[in-house]
Amino acid sequence: MSDPTFRQVRLGEALKRLRERAGLSQREAAHRLRYNYQKLSRIENGQLPEFHGLRAMLDLYGVVVSEEAPFVEMWERASEKGWWHPYGIEDQGYLSLEHDAVRVSTFQLGYIPGLLQTEDYMRAVFHGWQVQHSRKWIENQIAVRTRRQQRLSGDRPLEYHAVIAEAALRHADGQQLSHINRTALLPNVTVWVLPDAAGLTDGQNGSFTLLDFAYPGEMSVLYVEHPAGATHVEDTGRVKASKLVFKHLSKLALTPDESAEWIGRLAAER
Repeated sequence: MSDPTFRQVRLGEALKRLRERAGLSQREAAHRLRYNYQKLSRIENGQLPEFHGLRAMLDLYGVVVSEEAPFVEMWERASEKGWWHPYGIEDQGYLSLEHDAVRVSTFQLGYIPGLLQTEDYMRAVFHGWQVQHSRKWIENQIAVRTRRQQRLSGDRPLEYHAVIAEAALRHADGQQLSHINRTALLPNVTVWVLPDAAGLTDGQNGSFTLLDFAYPGEMSVLYVEHPAGATHVEDTGRVKASKLVFKHLSKLALTPDESAEWIGRLAAER
């Protein structure tokens, strides 16, 4: 059996909170649901319950019919396969997090953020990696990244905030820089430039991304890529500390209007 997906884990955590709110121990709830204790434990750790089991739990935990919709939606999303499956990407990675997020805040030290990249810039990044990939792999990655960018427009657009270090922007061509400014005109997108003049900051520790969700119960995730892969952090204290770092970096950066002017001047030089 594969590891539970992010959506399945979130559903399990939401059901656990409802059980605890109802004042039931795991064993008490399992007995009243006619489950064995281990089954309920697995569900709360990310095993997807069947739909009638979900409804039974909601009823037992005191969720009235008019309040069921968010939990049913969570179950439906946890049941479906992501659009990225045909590209050979599993549900446990970043795409499933970003797909479910309502707000993404990212600090990028060395690259233009993926949701702001042009196709030419994407290709330059992939060709610059030490590990070489096939043309098909690169085209798949570009197709995935391009589709992700659709979240910035359309119905229920993603709220997107990006602080980009000056060094990353100086490696971009004029087309890429102009694309950033055009995208930043969207009402749900904010771009700040962190100039070299800001000096040494917490940003020197590396790039990171924060994701916020609209699931029942407030939650956020810190996502960090590294040479050996990536990791996501859900610990409340560590996520809160990272949010404070992002807020500090955005204050050290140029304002969005100043950033657009700065990027425009750099684009004109290319």
